[in-house]
Amino acid sequence: MTEEVFAAGTVCWTRDARPDGSEQVLVLVIHRPKRRDISFPKGKLEPGESLPQAAVRETREETGLKVRLDQHLGTIHYGLSGNRRKTVQYWAVQVPRKRALEAAFQPNGEVDAIEWVPIDEVRGRLTYSADQELFDVFLKLAEHDHLDSFSVTLLRHGKALPRAQSGEPDHLRPLTGFGKAQAAALVPILDAFGPRRIYTSTAVRCVETVRPFAERRRKPARLTDAISQDSWDAGELAGLRELIAAIVSRGKNVLLCTHRPVLPDLARELALATGGRTGAYLEEATTLPTAGFSVFHLSRRHPEAGILSVETYPLKH
Repeated sequence: MTEEVFAAGTVCWTRDARPDGSEQVLVLVIHRPKRRDISFPKGKLEPGESLPQAAVRETREETGLKVRLDQHLGTIHYGLSGNRRKTVQYWAVQVPRKRALEAAFQPNGEVDAIEWVPIDEVRGRLTYSADQELFDVFLKLAEHDHLDSFSVTLLRHGKALPRAQSGEPDHLRPLTGFGKAQAAALVPILDAFGPRRIYTSTAVRCVETVRPFAERRRKPARLTDAISQDSWDAGELAGLRELIAAIVSRGKNVLLCTHRPVLPDLARELALATGGRTGAYLEEATTLPTAGFSVFHLSRRHPEAGILSVETYPLKH
């Protein structure tokens, strides 16, 4: 039987000014002395680690850059010795130019050099054809001016106490012990996508789900009835639409924690607010287990381009 080895990595990029004042995109590549190759930062998962967490950690360890993930670029598969197969997932990562210049890179046994290379020279510098094919996905994003992106994460609350056991009104039902464990487990994987603002339904089970993450990020959780199940049950969707419109206009990474019935309307409004298409893919992305979430990526420069991509994480704990 073939053993599967999982790994994760990033294609980091930044913008730099040319002498004539125009901008160019630079992409980070690494040189590994043991393998004598040029590739992108990547590495194997540690025990209990998710792919997004591994991508962030490996990038920091190999380049000195502390990053947050943008669009998912795809997955590479290739064979290893000993009847093993390696699967590597990659994300694009935008790095502010100042941070790129100040990266605390230290040469080590794994990586002895990093280099920021003009985007049109990168493909020819890469050692492996699989990396080149992955980079073609990145190039298509650049061609359509969709590299600058932001994310909207839709999260379903953790496991709550059943109504029959709670004895409280629905919006006051708390998380179970398992639900609290789910909330704690969410923190590092949500952190990999770097939400700047946190919105939550006013229901206790939603507030308790985002609390550990809000405390980790030292950011307030903004409570709103606009995405509560009570408002949804009453057919009051105006506040939900206004919130989505404001999020798209702002163009910053956000997290919204809500309820299973509300998720499809949030996703549909996100598509409509950006001129994107609706359809079965939205239903698939919002059919989530407790503590599951989907990350919707949108163009910052061209928000009218619709939803660029969606990643779904039915968290298992």
